[in-house]
Amino acid sequence: MLYRFIDLFAGIGGIRTAFQPYGECVFSCEWDVKAQETYEANFGEKPVGDIRLVDEKEVPDHDLLLAGFPCQPFSIAGVSKKNSLGRQHGFLDDTQGTLFFDIARIIKEKKPQAFLLENVKNLKSHDKGNTFRVIKKVLEEELGYTVYSEVLNAKGLVPQNRERIYIVGFKKPLKFEFPEIPKEGPAIRTILEENVDDKFTLSDKLWEYLQAYKEKHSKKGNGFGYGLVDLNSYSRTLSARYYKDGSEVLIPQEGKNPRRLTPRECARLQGFPEKFKIVVSNTAAYKQFGNSVAVPVVERIAEKMIQAIENDKILQVETEEGRLEYATK
Repeated sequence: MLYRFIDLFAGIGGIRTAFQPYGECVFSCEWDVKAQETYEANFGEKPVGDIRLVDEKEVPDHDLLLAGFPCQPFSIAGVSKKNSLGRQHGFLDDTQGTLFFDIARIIKEKKPQAFLLENVKNLKSHDKGNTFRVIKKVLEEELGYTVYSEVLNAKGLVPQNRERIYIVGFKKPLKFEFPEIPKEGPAIRTILEENVDDKFTLSDKLWEYLQAYKEKHSKKGNGFGYGLVDLNSYSRTLSARYYKDGSEVLIPQEGKNPRRLTPRECARLQGFPEKFKIVVSNTAAYKQFGNSVAVPVVERIAEKMIQAIENDKILQVETEEGRLEYATK
């Protein structure tokens, strides 16, 4: 069976890349103009811009909703105020003014079979756990989905320490298990290009600055500073700020200063296929790959989600009396 899916906060299409084998993308949304350029070059369509201007009724029907949404703070403080005024409210209302609200209103209107949301690991602990609690309440209690979440580290599949939270939900109470990600993975030397332009080598001035910065902070007992990679191991997390100085992932070079990764190496570090086109400046490419997902992790989650839908096994829950019953939602 082929599935129709939508790609929200699409970036350059990392999540879409993982789901392509299972069906057709019928709608995409991404506000960053440079990311739109990369997306269009690779998928032949330009995503819609600002999601806040998208009418949920106009979104095409779909089976799967995919979204690597930004984590914006939101408060549940407004609930007590609404109560005191005798106004009706729902959890959905508590998320207004945040981009998660836009995902929720589309799910509410279109009722997809399943969704996958991706975010930074810290979403779980943000605002002492309140943010994540509200998100789960919206998805489970207001929208009626069976929800699973797990923090997975990509380093068993790509040579990068990258922990992200993945939230999977099903309209039916389906049994689902996240994939096992290997503990050990490829070495960073496996993604390096052979002939790299000297422009990627750090200037003497920048290299001296980074060394002095690290020394200053290590004297204070802080771990700030550059990350010189062990070529037989994995790197630190690639971030959107990589374009600034490349300091978190530096490649050692014999007889000269270290260098930053090339954009193609960043694509490989995130597990993008070799045929993925890089059509923007190096600065924009660094931001885009730093903001993206580790594609091989999402590929394994996609496979497990499709299996769960097609196996159609209903989750069993244990009652207080110890009986096993089917969950109902």
